[in-house]
Amino acid sequence: MKKKNKSKWLVPVLGLALLAPTVLPTSASATPAKKVTSVEFVGMPAPATAQDMARVYSGASVKVTYDDGTIKSFPLTYKTLFKSTDVINGTPAGVAVDVHGKPIMDRSVPDKPVPFVSDDPDSNSLMKIDGAKPTGLGGNPLSLITHYEYITSDQSGKSAYGIIPASMSLSTIDQNKATGELSVTDVKKVDFSSVGGLWIPCNGSLTPWNTHLSSEEYDADARAYEADPAQTYVSSFTKNYYQDDKKVGNPYAYGYIPEVTVHADHRATVVKHYSMGRFSHELGRVAPDRRTVFFGDDGSNTMMFLYVADKAEDLSAGTLYAAKWIQTSDENGGTANLKWIKLGHATDNEVKAYIDKGIKFSDIFEAADHDTPGFTKIKTYPSGKLEWLKVKPGMEKAAAFLESRRYGAIMGATAEFNKMEGVAVNSKDKKLYVAMSYVEKSMEKDIKGTDASDDIQVKKIKAGVTYEISLEGHQQDKDNNKINSEFVPSLMKGLIVGEDLPKADEKGNTAVVDKVANPDNLSYSESMRTLFIGEDSGMHANNFVWAYNVDTKKLSRILSLPAGAEATGLQSVDHYNGFSYIMSNLQHPGDEMIIPEPLKTEVEGYINQNFDNKRSGLVGYISGLPSLEIKKWKNTNKPDVTLQVAAKANGAKVTWNNKEHTVTVEKGVNKMVLKVGERFVEINGETFELPSEIRVKKGRTTLPADLLDSFFR
Repeated sequence: MKKKNKSKWLVPVLGLALLAPTVLPTSASATPAKKVTSVEFVGMPAPATAQDMARVYSGASVKVTYDDGTIKSFPLTYKTLFKSTDVINGTPAGVAVDVHGKPIMDRSVPDKPVPFVSDDPDSNSLMKIDGAKPTGLGGNPLSLITHYEYITSDQSGKSAYGIIPASMSLSTIDQNKATGELSVTDVKKVDFSSVGGLWIPCNGSLTPWNTHLSSEEYDADARAYEADPAQTYVSSFTKNYYQDDKKVGNPYAYGYIPEVTVHADHRATVVKHYSMGRFSHELGRVAPDRRTVFFGDDGSNTMMFLYVADKAEDLSAGTLYAAKWIQTSDENGGTANLKWIKLGHATDNEVKAYIDKGIKFSDIFEAADHDTPGFTKIKTYPSGKLEWLKVKPGMEKAAAFLESRRYGAIMGATAEFNKMEGVAVNSKDKKLYVAMSYVEKSMEKDIKGTDASDDIQVKKIKAGVTYEISLEGHQQDKDNNKINSEFVPSLMKGLIVGEDLPKADEKGNTAVVDKVANPDNLSYSESMRTLFIGEDSGMHANNFVWAYNVDTKKLSRILSLPAGAEATGLQSVDHYNGFSYIMSNLQHPGDEMIIPEPLKTEVEGYINQNFDNKRSGLVGYISGLPSLEIKKWKNTNKPDVTLQVAAKANGAKVTWNNKEHTVTVEKGVNKMVLKVGERFVEINGETFELPSEIRVKKGRTTLPADLLDSFFR
C-alpha cells in the first residue's frame, strides 16, 4: 500500500462560490504559484427575448491575467439560495411577524387569512461566526442576515407599504468544503421586540468587527404626525406590530441604524444606535478605522452625514456631522468640496431618553409660516416644503439627533441631495463611493429663486451618477475644530455617469442601456479592485448589476434581472474558508414595468410563471470566479498517460463537451476540467498550467502521470 500524502492544496481564492481543493498533489509536482496582475469582467448583452427579460441570469465572464502574461477566462452564473416565499423548517423566509414573533395575517380576502410574506428581500450580510455549530451537512457553517424591506400589497392588491412591519431573517448556511456551494439549512426571524420593531429596512453592511448594520428608511414626519397621526404610517405600523388597535405610535422611535450581533449558538441580538442620527437611512458603512461611519440618506432634499464614534467598534456614542456642498463644477453630476458642520455629540441612552419621555415635534421647535426674525427658512425631507423654524432653548441635542436634517439645515448644511443611496469604501485608495440614483430636482439650479438655499446647481441627469469622494485626515469642521478621523470626505465628483435618452427605445428604455441607470446598491472588492453597482431603475426595462474596475475604468454588465425587479442585497465577500462570493438579491419582479405592449404582456406572463405571480423575491449570488493563482505543474519527465484508461481504472466518469471542447473528469466530490488546445487544467477550483498544450490524438487525451495519480488518490 502506498503512503498517502495528506497535505492539502491551499490557494488563496478570488472566486464566487468557488471549488475547494481536495486533491492531494505531491510536493514535487507544483512550483510556486503565479500571481494575478489584473481581473477584468467581460460583460454580457442586455436581454433580447421575452424569456430572458423575465428571468435572472448572468452571461458574463471574468478574464484573469497573471504575472507571466497568461490569460484565462471563466464564465459566471447566478445561483438562487431561496425565494422569499419558500418555507424553510416551517418558516416562510419573508414572513412578517408581530412583537411576539407570530405571523401577521392578511385578512383582506374574507374567509381566507394568510400570513403577510414579503416579495422584497434587500440587504445581505453573509458572515462567518467563530465557534458556530456544524450544520449537519458536513460543510462549514455560515450565517446570512437578510432584510425584507416591505410588503408590496395584500391579497386584494391594496398597497401594504409601510403599513405592515418589516422583518429580517437569520439563515443558517452550509458551505460545502469541497465546492464552496452554499445551501440553506434553517431560517428564523430576528427578534426586534426590544427596540419596538423594525421600520422599512433598506440596505445594510457588515462591520469590520463582524456585526450587521441595518437601516430604517423614510423616517416619518413627526411634525405631520403630531398634527394628524393618519398622515404617516406610524399608527398603522404600530397597531399591526403590537396587534393592538389602541396602541399609540411614536415617530421618533424609528429612523435609525440597528446593529445585529449573531452569536455562535445562532442567536441574534439587536440594538438601535440613536446617537447616529435620525433620517432616511439607506445604510451605514464603517471606515477602516472602525469608528467613522458614512451614510446614504434616501429621498428628496436630503443631506450627507458623517458619524465619528468615541471608541472603535462601539457605535453607542459619537459625534454627528452634516455636509456643506461647495460647488466647483456643474458637469457630470458636479464637483464640490465638502465642509462639515458639527451637529452635536450624544450617546444612545441620551437620545433614547427623549423618546421614552414621549417627546413631540413641538417640544423641540417653534414654527412660523413666513419670514420671521429669529426663525430660519429651510426646505428638507420629509416634508419637502418650506418651513420657518427655531430651536427651543435647551433642545439643541434633541434637534440634532431626532430631527437631524431639519437641525442640519438650520445650521447651514446642504439639504439638496436627491435619492442618495448606497455607499462603499475603497480602503487602499481612501475613496468613498456614493450612488445618487436621480440627479435632478433639488440638485438642479433653482431657477424660480424660491428655495431656502441653492448650494447644488448641477445639470440634470435623470439616470443618476455614482460619485467618488476623497477621504482625508487632519480636517476641521466649519468652526475650525478638529474632526477626529482620518477618513473625512472632502472632494466629491461624478465618476460613473448615466445617460438619458431623448425618447424611449423599442424596449421602453429611457436611459442608455449600456450605461448604469439609477445606481442604488454599491459594494467594493479590495482584492478585485472592482466596484459593484446594482440598479433600481425606472429607466431600464431590466435592471442590472455592473462591475466597474477602478484602475481601468471599464464598466461591465454582469447580471440581468427580470423586468420590474430591483437589484438588492449586493455584498462582495472575499475569502471565507478559501472561497469568495458576490451576494445579489432581487425584489418585486414585474413591478411597474416600462416595456411597451405587446412585449410587456408576454414578459409579464413569464414573470408570473417564474415568481409565483409576482409574489416572490429571490436571495442568491453570482457564481463562477476562479482561483487568483495558477500553479505550474512541474515536468518530472515521467511519461504521459491516457486519461480515459486511467479514469476507467479508477472508477471515474469522463464527459466530453463537443461545443466547448472540454473534458470533465469526476470521481466523488473531485472534479477536473480541461480544454483541448490549452495548457490549463482546473482541479476542484484550482488552476494548474501544464508543460504543454492538451491534445487529443486518435480520440485519446494524454496528461502527466503524476497529475492523474494525485487526482485519483
